[in-house]
Amino acid sequence: MIRILLVEPMNLLRGALAATLSLEEDLTVVAELGRLHEALGMARAVPPDVAVVDIALLAGDGLQLLARLGAEHPGCATLVLAGPDAPGRVTRALDGHVRGVIGTQAAPRELIRAIRRLSRGERVIDARLAVAMVAAGRSPLSAREADVLRVAGSGMPSAEVAATLHLTAGTVRNYLSVILRKTGTRNRLEAVRVAEDAGWLA
Repeated sequence: MIRILLVEPMNLLRGALAATLSLEEDLTVVAELGRLHEALGMARAVPPDVAVVDIALLAGDGLQLLARLGAEHPGCATLVLAGPDAPGRVTRALDGHVRGVIGTQAAPRELIRAIRRLSRGERVIDARLAVAMVAAGRSPLSAREADVLRVAGSGMPSAEVAATLHLTAGTVRNYLSVILRKTGTRNRLEAVRVAEDAGWLA
């Protein structure tokens, strides 16, 4: 029996996935969670074979939490559910402790097949997501612009960003203006989100 830990923030989708997976004789959903922070404690109580995690939960400290899950439960493989609109996050996930990714447009049979393959120690990469990662293209940001956005994205004022990067406040403002234009965004937080999703800050 393959034990599955399901972590999905949307209640309706989480319930539908759990119901679908539970119909298979060789699969059992041992926990349904809405937040990744709850996964470590639950995995200690009921060690899973496969953790199915929505990619939206990998923002912030999500990848570090998955790394801890992998370190504590090396026999548990992680399968990430992802759409084609965040190729950068998919790339970072695969560079970390994630052994498989499958698209949110996949049929239920594809998800089930992926879980079984992961439980056998195989690696799974959805072909549609692989195409999206290749098609994402190069970053329009220069290395220095990416540095400025990475630091500015922490929320510190321009003066502190300037001091951290040994620039003048005016230079930082100029960089941010160019970054907003290149990313087609209205503010630095929006620019960070766009750049992270595209993998430009990796």
